Amino acid sequence: MVRFVLIALSAVFLAACQTTAPASDSTGLMPALQQGAEYRLGSGDQVRIIVFNEETLSGEFVVDGGGRVSLPLIGEVSAGGATLREFEAAIVAELSEGYLNDPRVNVEVLNYRPYYILGEVEQAGEYPYTDGLTVMNAVATAGGYTYRANQRVVFIKRAGSDEMVEYPLSAVISVQPGDTIRIGERFF
Repeated sequence: MVRFVLIALSAVFLAACQTTAPASDSTGLMPALQQGAEYRLGSGDQVRIIVFNEETLSGEFVVDGGGRVSLPLIGEVSAGGATLREFEAAIVAELSEGYLNDPRVNVEVLNYRPYYILGEVEQAGEYPYTDGLTVMNAVATAGGYTYRANQRVVFIKRAGSDEMVEYPLSAVISVQPGDTIRIGERFF
C-alpha cells in the first residue's frame, strides 16, 4: 500500500513539473493568425472622417495606392499602415497647425479592402472582406472546394508580405483584408 501511495505521489509531482503551452496560445496557431490584432489601414480601404462641427471637412474618403488620404484644407495625410487612432491623431495634428483650435476627429472604416482567393475553389477571385472572416468562410464564399482540392493545408500571403506561407487548414485561421488565399491541389 505504501508503494502505491509513493507511485501516485510521484506521478502527481511529475505532472505538476511538466510545462504547458501558455493559455494565450491555446489554439496552437502562430500569434500572427490569432484574432485581436488592431486593424491597420491600407490601400483600397474606404473611411468616414468626421471633424466635429466642421461639415465641410468631414466625408467619405478612400486610401489611395500610396497609402494616403487627400483631405480638404490640409491635403494629403498618410494612412497606410496606421491604426484608426494613429490616423485620427495625424489628422488632429494637421488641423491644429493653424486651421482649427482643439479639433475633434473620428475615423471609421466603411469598406475594407478586398481579399483574394485562388486555386482549387469553384469561383476564384476578389471578394469583399467582412469582420471575423475565416479561411473556411472564404472558401464557402468562393463556391466551395473543387474535387481536386487539398483540404489539409492552405497557403496565405498576408497583405504587405512577399511570401506565401503554408498553414494546416482549420476553422480558426483568420483572413485579413488584402490577404491572398491559395487552395492547393492534392496529389493522390
